[in-house]
Amino acid sequence: VQLQASGGGLVQAGDSLRLSCEVSGRSSSDYAMGWLRQPPGKEREFVAGISWSHGRTYYTNAVKGRFTISRDNAKNTVYLQMNSLKPEDTAVYYCAADDRPRRFSQSITWSNHLRAWGQGTQVTVSS
Repeated sequence: VQLQASGGGLVQAGDSLRLSCEVSGRSSSDYAMGWLRQPPGKEREFVAGISWSHGRTYYTNAVKGRFTISRDNAKNTVYLQMNSLKPEDTAVYYCAADDRPRRFSQSITWSNHLRAWGQGTQVTVSS
């Protein structure tokens, strides 16, 4: 499976960006998906996740109310709408997929099964 993330860029605090992730190599419709990010000098961290169907979502507290994850299974694409961006959102963002089909829960334990295959996209937020 390949996950191609795009849509990053340089923005100012308070701006919005929408990231896209195109999935190839397998159908994404049976797999929960998510976004991870790696801030400069820090470890990769979980951002958001979405179930394979019914649109259940889960977010890390730092982005709740500002970021929205969604998916279009017909297009094999996952999105991350990021509003009210802050300088601390600066990171390389990676699209990720659960390594097991049809599993999802709103928990950090579930997010540990996300695997980021492919290049990330850089998001830089200036103050």
